[in-house]
Amino acid sequence: MIELKDALKALYIKTAQKLKGTDRRQFMAEVVKGLGIGGQSQAEQQLGWNRGTIRKGMRELTTGQAMVDGYSRSGRKRVETRLPHLLEDIQAIVDAQSQIDPSFKSSRLYTRLSAAQVRQQLILQKGYPDEALPSEETIRQRLNELGYHLRRVAQIKPKKRIAQTEAIFEHLHQVNQQADAEPHVLRLSMDAKVALKVGEFDRGGKTRVPTVALDHDFGEVQSLTPYGIFLPEHNELSLFFVYSTLTADCIVDLLEQWWQREKERFSYIQTLVLNQDNGPENHSRRTQFMRRIIEFADKHKLTVQLAYYPPYHSKYNPVERSFGWLEQHWNGSLLDCVETVVRFAETLSFKGNHSAVSLVKQVYETGVKLSKQAMAETEQQIQRLPSLPKWFVEIRGKSP
Repeated sequence: MIELKDALKALYIKTAQKLKGTDRRQFMAEVVKGLGIGGQSQAEQQLGWNRGTIRKGMRELTTGQAMVDGYSRSGRKRVETRLPHLLEDIQAIVDAQSQIDPSFKSSRLYTRLSAAQVRQQLILQKGYPDEALPSEETIRQRLNELGYHLRRVAQIKPKKRIAQTEAIFEHLHQVNQQADAEPHVLRLSMDAKVALKVGEFDRGGKTRVPTVALDHDFGEVQSLTPYGIFLPEHNELSLFFVYSTLTADCIVDLLEQWWQREKERFSYIQTLVLNQDNGPENHSRRTQFMRRIIEFADKHKLTVQLAYYPPYHSKYNPVERSFGWLEQHWNGSLLDCVETVVRFAETLSFKGNHSAVSLVKQVYETGVKLSKQAMAETEQQIQRLPSLPKWFVEIRGKSP
């Protein structure tokens, strides 16, 4: 038997380890042929090669045809291979009950649902057979992979609640589900963020570049109010930075501006569902807001449904997530001028989509409202949900 030198052994072993499949087998067969009689035994004893693998390589050399490897058939497949719509269905269930980190210290999403509850809802809402679904642990892993994390109730429970909170959430969930399922309905999530001071101010966060900020706010400073229109189904965000005070007229003008830009793309849409918080400038009893929304619906011959989140629960509105990402995006930076704010916002990527950013310089008058008689006439075109009239409103646009 030929005794291979250590350097040659190491070369053979290292080369075989770098090769895969048929290349590896044929290399081993060529080495064994070079060793002569008893080569397979030598390779097994001195190189640690498997005889079965060597024989397969010999057959491949003789026939000139490579054997098909079974790697694609080996291993346990992920459950999504068997249930291709599982992740989409999980998202649909938890989205309505998820929120961004209220402190904006992370970009995590938190959900009130446990893995066991999600699994149960997959059976009840989506029609999955119990035996077809994976275990609770697998559901828990998928929730974490999708970015949803369970948080203690005490940490997400708002400080205040109203008696109708649960009823509002229940009907809101139904409205949003129906909107996402209907091909001629588009759901928008709309809200404003706290006014942003423009200047050399510390906003928290960290940076690797040494940065010095002012230790106090001196004198008059420019402020911008960020307003977002988010499409949950498309993961698309439009950001408006408003110089003026945010009024009812301003909110509807931003909606008008957005629709003028997108209406050709969504020419098949007949109904807009607007998810909002019930703020002072856009709630369903705000006379100027309702008048302007009716004018918008009439102008574009659309049906507009207002679906509000309960008080102190606006963090569940999907657009709040994008504000969380925006806060993380520019933390640690000095937003020392308006152009810097806009440029940062334009580079924000939310789930693979860059945000569309607009600067609104128009100044709006505050305190505009209708008389009781004018509002009574306006109410004739409004249909309110009898059990929750402040929270769910439908406006059917009519031709002028």
